[in-house]
Amino acid sequence: QVQLLESGGGLVQAGDSLRLSCAASGRTFSSSVMGWFRQAPGKEREFVACIGRSEGRTSYGNSVKGRFTISRDNAKNTVYLQMNSLQTEDTAVYYCARNPIYSCSIDELRYDSWGQGTQVTVSS
Repeated sequence: QVQLLESGGGLVQAGDSLRLSCAASGRTFSSSVMGWFRQAPGKEREFVACIGRSEGRTSYGNSVKGRFTISRDNAKNTVYLQMNSLQTEDTAVYYCARNPIYSCSIDELRYDSWGQGTQVTVSS
């Protein structure tokens, strides 16, 4: 079982940027699709982005398309989420997750390992 540890969350103002990181343990990182999800208070968990094994394919949720960028560094076992033009609606706990079998997917059931989450709060 892989362990995932997110970092980089915080309190920012609308329009600011943040970069989240997710460090993975174990030797399966480079062979796994990685994803970011988020959950706002009182709402269901929402797909944010995913990235293929060799960084060739990415996919984004409609609400973040054009503002967020997912990337990975397989040498560092780390996946990143660059978030630009943050809006108050982006306030949530952000989770990274591992998808060891399937291709890039918005379906959280295809992800078998999750981090503990990092809080992102965007003030107006």
